[in-house]
Amino acid sequence: MESKRLFDCIEHQLTNFPQEVMLSGKENGGWRTYSTAEVASTVNALSAGLLSLGLSGHDFTPEGSDKIAIISNNRPEWLMSDMATQQIGVIWVPVYPTTNPLELTFILNDASVQYMFASNQELYNKVMSIKDKVPCLKEVYTFDRIEGAKHWSELCLQDADLLQQVDVIKKTIPVEQVATFIYTSGTTGTPKGVMLTHHNIYFNLQAGKKSFPFPDSPNQKVLSFLPLNHIFEKVASYIYLYSGMSIYYAESMETIGDNLKEIAPDGFSTVPRLLEKVYEKIMMKGEELTGLKRKLFFWAVALGEQYDNLKTGSAWYQFQLKLANKIIFSKWREGLGGNVKFIVTGGAACQVKLLRIFNAAQIPVFEGYGPTENSPIISINFRTPGGTKFGTVGMPIEGVQMKLEADGEICVAGPSVMKGYYKLPELTAETVIDGWLHTGDIGEIIDGKYLKITDRKKELFKTSGGKYVAPQPIENKMKESPFIEQIVLIGDNKKMVTALVVPSFAKLKEWAKQNGTEYTSNEAIIQDSNVFAMFETVVAEYNQLFNQVEQVKKFTLIPREFTIDQGEMTPKLSIRRKQILANFEKEIDLMYQG
Repeated sequence: MESKRLFDCIEHQLTNFPQEVMLSGKENGGWRTYSTAEVASTVNALSAGLLSLGLSGHDFTPEGSDKIAIISNNRPEWLMSDMATQQIGVIWVPVYPTTNPLELTFILNDASVQYMFASNQELYNKVMSIKDKVPCLKEVYTFDRIEGAKHWSELCLQDADLLQQVDVIKKTIPVEQVATFIYTSGTTGTPKGVMLTHHNIYFNLQAGKKSFPFPDSPNQKVLSFLPLNHIFEKVASYIYLYSGMSIYYAESMETIGDNLKEIAPDGFSTVPRLLEKVYEKIMMKGEELTGLKRKLFFWAVALGEQYDNLKTGSAWYQFQLKLANKIIFSKWREGLGGNVKFIVTGGAACQVKLLRIFNAAQIPVFEGYGPTENSPIISINFRTPGGTKFGTVGMPIEGVQMKLEADGEICVAGPSVMKGYYKLPELTAETVIDGWLHTGDIGEIIDGKYLKITDRKKELFKTSGGKYVAPQPIENKMKESPFIEQIVLIGDNKKMVTALVVPSFAKLKEWAKQNGTEYTSNEAIIQDSNVFAMFETVVAEYNQLFNQVEQVKKFTLIPREFTIDQGEMTPKLSIRRKQILANFEKEIDLMYQG
């Protein structure tokens, strides 16, 4: 495969399928669109402005190249400033909008960031609040117009000499140049900068595009809402751009439903937590139905739970499913814009029940897997016949070598493996051994070809009785209960397995109403003995599916969801066990007393 730089997608589009809508975002209540030609012009002008600040790739080494950071929601300016930065060899340092001030200070100093983009007033204020602790940071430019702040348009220069320099410089950027530092702490630890080159990411996106496959589709639209700071959404974006798809950016997580109906996208990428919320919302509406409509709704859901894409099922099942799609599931599809041909989910394990139901409803959901350190895709369920198996993360994409260690750890080698962790050679040497990236994830091969993730190596815990327990499969199974919103298992060096359980409070309100139980607050309802008894029944039912040592012996109901703000979840909505254990230390201790 001939390697290219990420920003070459502009020239690729101009040559093969120039778009009327390359990127689009909401401005003043309407969709502001950017054609390929306008993106090309804007990106070049911004590169010229960055050159005028004296920024460059210098010797094209990670240490020698200048760095620019961004803290922003998804919007067209995000990718345009990313490409403008790449074109002059400067390294792009994206930061999650939810990053706390301490982590933000660490990242900006660690990367020696000189300039920064902030999207709005809130994020601009966050950066300015720590600016005096980051001596290398010279200036912050904003995408929204903010009083007292410099607007990014000031950097878009139509200077002929500078534009000529940009044209010369971008031809010299090597594919092995580091394109970005992605700072990741995963579920524990201090942020570490993963260095990814153009070649790393380009190889991964092209291999993913070919394997999935994503054909060149100039007439298709996608909705983007997962943070672009995460490599999963960034690579998905460049797959879309190299395929000629138009990218529309959701205004916020809260407006996704409205935006889906507005633009009727052909697809999008997501994380399981958001799919769970969509499903919960649909099920709550189903609960409100009465009579025949209610019976039909739950009949259709029951059919969906039986769906297996690898087994045709009886003629009678096929007939019923066709009918369910016509009278029930068609409304689900309308809620997603009525045009969805693919949803790619990653970042955490997706419940098999959801995969069955959504795919039965002709809403194709494909689960994939890969860490930031592999740019990121290792495997994905393919759209080809036999390419998908529910409960697995699919097959390795083309060009990725994969093996399992004796303990089941997944290791990969190939062109997408990172250059290393910035300024952390010892950690790099521990993680990439003889060219093999050790992911820290435990897996197994199903049917000789599909990869199944069973747990995180670091999350396996051993009870005081010496038995190993993998919490993730147990948690995912228990979350299939409509009453359990979130659950975290505890048991490391403990005599038994216990759990912190966050109820689905919407479902619990409905249950309380039906059972004559007063609901005054979340805190009060979880103290009700009838409610606790009901949850005991739910937990006992799921316990039967697991070995004695894996069963949840005690649990505590928690009055709120785990949140990013409390440090309990990562920005991509994965559980941070260490922080949860710290935040709920008293509740956990009580379960082990006596």
